[in-house]
Amino acid sequence: MVESGYNQKKKGVSKGIIALIAGVIVLAGGSAAAFMYLNASPKASYFLAEKNTLEYMTDQFENRYQPELDWYEKTQQEKTASTIELSGSYNDPAAVTGYGMDPAMFINNSSITIDAQSDMQNRQLYTGLSANIGGMEVSDIEFFLDEEKVMLGLPFIEEVLQFNDEDLGPLLQDIDPNLFTGEETLNLESLFDSAQGVLPEEDLEYLEEEYMKLIYDELPEEAFTSSDETIDVNEQSISAEKIALDLSEQELKDIMKTVLDKMENDDRLKEIIKEQAAAQQFGNTMYMQNDLDTLISDFDTAIADMKTGLEDFRIPDGLKSTLWIHDDKIVQRDFSIEMGPTAEELGLFTIKGSQLLTETNQFFNYDFSFSDAYSDGTVNLAGDLNWEDDQAKDSIKIAMEDLELSYEGSETLEDGSREFDRTFTLQEPTSGGGSLLWSGNASYENDQMNSEHNFSLETPDISQDMISFNIISEGKTIDSVESLSEDNVKNIGGMSADEIQQYIENDITPSFQQWLFGILAGGGLGF
Repeated sequence: MVESGYNQKKKGVSKGIIALIAGVIVLAGGSAAAFMYLNASPKASYFLAEKNTLEYMTDQFENRYQPELDWYEKTQQEKTASTIELSGSYNDPAAVTGYGMDPAMFINNSSITIDAQSDMQNRQLYTGLSANIGGMEVSDIEFFLDEEKVMLGLPFIEEVLQFNDEDLGPLLQDIDPNLFTGEETLNLESLFDSAQGVLPEEDLEYLEEEYMKLIYDELPEEAFTSSDETIDVNEQSISAEKIALDLSEQELKDIMKTVLDKMENDDRLKEIIKEQAAAQQFGNTMYMQNDLDTLISDFDTAIADMKTGLEDFRIPDGLKSTLWIHDDKIVQRDFSIEMGPTAEELGLFTIKGSQLLTETNQFFNYDFSFSDAYSDGTVNLAGDLNWEDDQAKDSIKIAMEDLELSYEGSETLEDGSREFDRTFTLQEPTSGGGSLLWSGNASYENDQMNSEHNFSLETPDISQDMISFNIISEGKTIDSVESLSEDNVKNIGGMSADEIQQYIENDITPSFQQWLFGILAGGGLGF
């Protein structure tokens, strides 16, 4: 557990160099396993164990949640529609005000319905929204998006509002010609690209081939040694192969310098960085081409600074990583590295723990520790996941100092239908902590799915039946995605900034006020 907090300010350590070392550690710790040479060397066995362990855990997850994964894949490959109804319940007699108003009357008689449709292959999204807010009926709110435009339908205006991707630049330049070039776009395609995964497949293959394989090849064979050892894991005696990786300070620096040299002149890598930055900033119209160019300029500067600072950076004991391997998978790990800008400002990072992975049980218990001249602490991650005969009973805990976050869950799966009870609990002394309880069911059959979810809170001051939140969802495949009518479109993007402001003030605002007054006069919200 933590002996002192992490909140003390850390001084003097080069964040760039530490980030690079962390990246090399991650790659050297497993990602490069895709480039195993099938021989019996300790180096090959080390990374093959990392690869096998990761793949085994992935396979177990996919085996358990295959119905959900199949449905997700269907939503990415086919046209699908889902209807989601959100509602809540509230039961607290003490909440009635002095005027006799009970919040439960409002909350318990309110719901929101979302009709969502998507065609990820043809890059189309549609959403329709309706709601009953305490007796006030709201409907006919519609939204459509593709790579070229955004369309919005509102119940209080006849026109369908439209904004084209190509119109953003001229509009922004009209607002501030000194700040914007006129070439800016909404970058709508990034919304669909990000939904397909963190990185496109071709980019992943490039990074694996050019960097992961590079690091694997640069690791010296003589840095790995192998021996046999019997260890205890989860109260079981295990005969394991012990493989130790011991990199000296100079060897580690040489590998990092090789990586930095390649990154410095890698135009393809810089394009990937720009594409990912643009995708992650979807909706932030201020993140334009100038910002992307500045990002790459800062990247080049950071690489140069790291190369300059690497020579004086201290890693006195190098990098030490030991794996214990049984049945071609990792059963125990001991990793440590101490580093800092000077000999007086060293920080020690360690990972120690064990795991035992079988088809019916996945056990793990790891300590992640950090210490330097200003602070020290340990985070413990432990779990016991059980899956047998399509039934699950799981427990996971994350603990540091007097703070503990835990998960307890049970599940059953039968003919594509899952029932579950899941509890997330926070224990901490200041507020007394509390629990989020999540129960429900989900079924998947051919081209349809439906699910019900109930969320409730339990704290020292809130009972489980006081507050709850419900989600009911139904999904199916469809022939086509609904769109908005183009018979009466108001092209906002083709207007100047002043014209947009006048349109809002003279048309939209009065129509909205009249529409809202009509709802309230009709008895909504109890008026």
